[in-house]
Parts: sequence; C-alpha cells; structure tokens
Amino acid sequence: MSEPMWFLYMIRCANGHLYTGVTLDIERRFKEHQTGGPKAAKFLRGKGPLALVYNEAVGTKSDALKREIAIKRWPRTKKLALIG
Repeated sequence: MSEPMWFLYMIRCANGHLYTGVTLDIERRFKEHQTGGPKAAKFLRGKGPLALVYNEAVGTKSDALKREIAIKRWPRTKKLALIG
C-alpha cells in the first residue's frame, strides 16, 4: 500500500501575515482554520478573513515537513514570489 499524498499550503491573513502548513486534505484543513475550531492553528485565530493563496503536492509526510521548514526559513519576499 502506497503512502498518501501530502500537501504544503499557505494562507494569507487579513493583516497580510502568511501561515505555512502541511496536510493530507487541504480543503478540510482550510475549513478548520476558517472556523477557528479546536484543531485550527492558534496563530490564525481572530486574523480572518483567511485566503488560501498557495498549495503544492509534496509526496511523503517527511518530504512535506522538510519543505515546510525550508519555506518557513525563507524571507517574506521569496514567499511572496512563490505565491505569485
């Protein structure tokens, strides 16, 4: 049985801040963040409206976490260039 596909995503808050995360299901995860439920990232609470501005299929969970760490280390200008 093959490992499920993991995704990296970026969300832009109303104040312009960017949040980067990984998930198996982007639509479900974004809804969790939007509703501010118990599984939502604390960083995003009260910072809506939120916009899903980027996502990419990464592969394994390990690959997704490595990509997330790399992008979180990037300067804001490079993140904005990735978003387009």
